[in-house]
Amino acid sequence: MAVIIKYVVERNGAEKMTFTSKSEADAYDKMLDMADELFLLLSDSELFEEDEKQEEMSLYLAQHREEVLVALGAKKVKAPRKKASTEAESTDNDDSSED
Repeated sequence: MAVIIKYVVERNGAEKMTFTSKSEADAYDKMLDMADELFLLLSDSELFEEDEKQEEMSLYLAQHREEVLVALGAKKVKAPRKKASTEAESTDNDDSSED
């Protein structure tokens, strides 16, 4: 018999998501906390007439936290890393084939 450990994220008595890793469950729970705070912020704005749309927007913003922080100027975009040795090797191979 196998023993399986599951981490369940629960909100207001309702099961939201199940994970096999504690770190993934914690990250999801943190995202839901952010969405709750964003929901309150958006409710102060009166931009949304329907709570459903406000909740969708809150979840969207929380799920795209990194992009929101970049858009707000609170975080800089990380430049993608290039593998210099791979590029150099491919350039060398291209040069030798021309001879």
